Amino acid sequence: MNLDRLIIPLDRALRTLFAPTSSARPIPGAHLEEDVLTDSQRELSASLLRINHTGEVCAQALYDGQLLAARDEPVRKLLSDAAREETEHLAWTERRLSELGGRKSLLDPLFYTGSFALGAAAGLLGDRWSLGFLAETERQVEQHLEVHLERLPEGDRKSRAILSQMQTDEAGHSANARRHGGGELPAPVRGAMRVASRIMTGTSRWI
Repeated sequence: MNLDRLIIPLDRALRTLFAPTSSARPIPGAHLEEDVLTDSQRELSASLLRINHTGEVCAQALYDGQLLAARDEPVRKLLSDAAREETEHLAWTERRLSELGGRKSLLDPLFYTGSFALGAAAGLLGDRWSLGFLAETERQVEQHLEVHLERLPEGDRKSRAILSQMQTDEAGHSANARRHGGGELPAPVRGAMRVASRIMTGTSRWI
């Protein structure tokens, strides 16, 4: 394997976990004035943004793992394009979390490592299953974002704008993976993914 294909994921891991992230696209809701939130509302919004920030850390790791094992160039391009968009989501949630006075999850390095291993394993199964894994992941994230949009304080328009755009983007990633031949994952695998997601969301909210 080309050495660069090992060095690049390591560099991306360090940047994802320890360096500030920037976005090429405008941050959704940046033009909106900050609404007045109570302490409890701000705490709720921060906990939800921390979960979503950790989710984006996991997304970076999943894509990096899949890219390491991807075989066909069109699949690599699809994964790279999606990963680039997920980097913007990472920047948006990171900035909004800071605005709310929140902090990142202390478990991010652990979740990154596990997600990278999952992505690489999916990639080793072949591009069809790797894309199927991508499609199912993004479908579950889209559903999870819908729940968070319902739970956000009504007055937190800035967070709502970010999560709404993320939901739209995730739906696009899932559809693209299906169009490029992503297979339908077996029900037990989909169930295991939901369990893993619940563990991530349940722990990153508090730690």
